[in-house]
Amino acid sequence: MTDYRSEYPFGVRHDGPEPASAGAEPGSSPPRATGTLESGLPLDAFDARLFREQSETVVAKLEKHLSDVSIRGLDLTDPAALADAARALMTTERTRIAPFDERKLAGIVDLYIRTGIQVHSPGYMGRQFSGVVPLSGVIDFVSSVVNQPSSFYEAAQLPSVAERIMAEELNAFIGWERDGFAMVTTSGGSLANLTALLAARNQAFPGFWSEGGSGLAGQPRPAVAVGDDVHYSVARAAGVMGIGDAQIVRLPLNERHQICVERARGVLDAAARRGLKVFCLVASSGTTAMGAFDPLDELGDLARERGLWLHVDGAHGASLLVSDELRHKLRGIEKADSLTWDAHKMLFTPAPCTLLFYRNKENSLGAFRQRASYVFDEEPDIYTALDSGEKNFECTKRPMIMPLWTLWAVYGRALFARKIEYLCRLTADAHRILVRESDFETLHCPEANILCFRFRPAGLGDEDVHDVQVEIRNRIKSEGNFLISKVDVDEVAALRVVMMNHQVTSEHFRMLLGEIRRVGRDLLRQNRPSR
Repeated sequence: MTDYRSEYPFGVRHDGPEPASAGAEPGSSPPRATGTLESGLPLDAFDARLFREQSETVVAKLEKHLSDVSIRGLDLTDPAALADAARALMTTERTRIAPFDERKLAGIVDLYIRTGIQVHSPGYMGRQFSGVVPLSGVIDFVSSVVNQPSSFYEAAQLPSVAERIMAEELNAFIGWERDGFAMVTTSGGSLANLTALLAARNQAFPGFWSEGGSGLAGQPRPAVAVGDDVHYSVARAAGVMGIGDAQIVRLPLNERHQICVERARGVLDAAARRGLKVFCLVASSGTTAMGAFDPLDELGDLARERGLWLHVDGAHGASLLVSDELRHKLRGIEKADSLTWDAHKMLFTPAPCTLLFYRNKENSLGAFRQRASYVFDEEPDIYTALDSGEKNFECTKRPMIMPLWTLWAVYGRALFARKIEYLCRLTADAHRILVRESDFETLHCPEANILCFRFRPAGLGDEDVHDVQVEIRNRIKSEGNFLISKVDVDEVAALRVVMMNHQVTSEHFRMLLGEIRRVGRDLLRQNRPSR
């Protein structure tokens, strides 16, 4: 049989120098190829040697970016001005294919870096997505070039195997039976939550997938029970599934902003009296607002007692499982039926990379019930056993597991555990600093790396507290040194920091408080608390 791999690529009319030999000096830059492909496309657009030059240009700029540890927040640019800058980098050619221009590439990368959130800066304390471990970005770059969509083994062999390996590695911290559970990757926690709720609904209402809501005539209406601080994606998923807001049962919280199990029983009873059949209870491990961890052990017992599917939205906080120090925050996780876990948050990989776990692997096939001859094989074998297309919404998806698996393979669990532990200690230190500041109000004792507080000096009336926090946040953002976020706590705005960057120290937090105090006092001097 002819080994076509050894021959020169088909369809190329090559006018330039021959490809570099296998013994070429590493790092050398042979002349670029010129000419065209038989398709008429320019050879240099697809040339491996030019690709290397382009990569080196980009890598040099990213190296400079990663080396910059200055304090900087968000440089918000007027959208019209940014559009003008972007258009200025575009070719004016309209009929011919423009030649490659390295200056345009450099300008595009510079503009991309400069206008983004500076996730690697000590000034970044605003959101739950993180600066990545640089190696994970390198592997994501590889994924973009080799382009192996990973829902089916034949298209992405190593990613499919890596997904299975990471499932086993991480399940060791969840505690389900090794041969009984399943995991699938999805593009984001919102999609994972939707997928899990679909599996739960289809189990409770087997005819819903084929007959829709019309098949429920005379039956109680399907409903989902959630903590009052649940992420908005859960309510959005319920809407997508045809479950209206009136059928979302909101469970009361305790003083720690966790689901109050005892009061939840009465709310569930009241829902049943209204003709609702709650089929799923959604708990949070690390709420978005305040980072609270619902009591999974007790909620697991409640779900079992009521015959409910327990889904845990651990998009933010599930990563604490890899830490011996912090794992207790998710005590009882083994009682859950499904778990959403974002690696692009506290496992520091490029977004999106979400892991959706099921305690019972049979349930992983329950969300979608379809046949498609062009992708689903009729005769399963050792290869199709690793397909995930039947378990996830996406047919084509990125091999998002590769950055995570590579980091785990190269550095091991300890890299993640140490960084998570540092960020949680840093947040606890920030809380202790706040407690000693008389013009600030602490709102909770942080459970992980999210901290909410208010600037509340003497003389600031209750009626102005909300607007002052909003205006402080806006001015801090516009000044461009720090990026923090805002959240309403008990319907009053609060300032919120999320510690995601190991470059941040307690001293940086003190500097942030100084900025907040300066801006807040300036607002009060101007007698302008309102927006």
